[in-house]
Amino acid sequence: MKFLKLIRRNTTRHFLRTSLTILGLAIAVMAFVIIRTSIDAWYSGARASSPNRLVVTNKISLVFSLPIAYKEKIAKIKGITGITYAQWFGGIYVDAKNFFPQFAVDKDTYFDLYPEFLIPPQQKEAFMKERNAVIVGRKLADRFGWSVGDPIRLTGSVFPGQWDFVIRGIYTGAKETTDEATWFMRYDYLDERMKKETPQRAGQVGSFILRIDDPSKAAEISKKVDNLFKNSLAETKTQTEEAFQLSFVSMAGSIVEGLRIISILVIGIILLVLANTMAMTARERISEYAVMKTLGFRSIHILGLIFGESVFIAAVGGVCGIIITYPIKILVGTALSNFFPMFKVDILTVILGLGASLLVGLLAAIFPALKAIKTPIVDGLRIIE
Repeated sequence: MKFLKLIRRNTTRHFLRTSLTILGLAIAVMAFVIIRTSIDAWYSGARASSPNRLVVTNKISLVFSLPIAYKEKIAKIKGITGITYAQWFGGIYVDAKNFFPQFAVDKDTYFDLYPEFLIPPQQKEAFMKERNAVIVGRKLADRFGWSVGDPIRLTGSVFPGQWDFVIRGIYTGAKETTDEATWFMRYDYLDERMKKETPQRAGQVGSFILRIDDPSKAAEISKKVDNLFKNSLAETKTQTEEAFQLSFVSMAGSIVEGLRIISILVIGIILLVLANTMAMTARERISEYAVMKTLGFRSIHILGLIFGESVFIAAVGGVCGIIITYPIKILVGTALSNFFPMFKVDILTVILGLGASLLVGLLAAIFPALKAIKTPIVDGLRIIE
């Protein structure tokens, strides 16, 4: 107990310096956790994917569409228990900065394949009855202050013109990872207008979504679908929903890799901050350590004091960093809610943050500790004023 008391007193001897060091450590740990959480958020969509859903797109690129007539042929493949389709709309609400995902979907089948979207029965029924009806996520509705019954006008970019809609439903997610920031309109409303204005774009969809009876047969069924349209004018690429989501993450691969590198650099910053403090502390106390040696203290005691002080400062800084992470996480999560379905600090990330700070506490004390035990008593006593 007396040894621990001595460590505590040494830690608070230079209160301002120790406080600033702890503050620096806390900010660095907070930055580390937020960055790692941002990386996890990039992959949240893929992790929330269903293993029994496949996505069929044009083999060349997502920019190119597929004939809606493919639906009947695909549905005949053994192992497929459900099929629907969707088309990216790309409208602008008031300002181009107000971006949010918009899909024109098949009213009869789409939500059957996505049971994680919870829609009140009466709202879903209203959506089925009205051609220009839309269903939006709770987060999206809260973002713009929309309510059921509100008229909304979008300016088309992919499909030019002014488009008038009425919100007839607001869905919530069955799970925390479910995206609640998406807009769903009816495909027949879009297709009907395309037939009048640009007939060559009618009867085209961006993707088909398939439900399969056995996830282990995903590769086999995917191959059958692609072989069905091999050498056609619009060849297909079929993959699991998770792989499809990860393809979007790969587009931002440089950003994700950059974040990983920054998170490692943050650990280096923590090490430099604490190592500098411990080096100054050890240099100031060389004479004290020499006196302690003359009184019978062994090298193990000196090592214990230096390592104990370093780990204590690192631990306090790490805990403070985790504490301030949560209010910062709320602010960052709110700012990024339009891009990520969830922004949650994982317990493993917290453990990594605390573990990194403790590891840095041990590493930062190595050289000061070696110098303290290797300095001869005579040399240490010479600097006594």
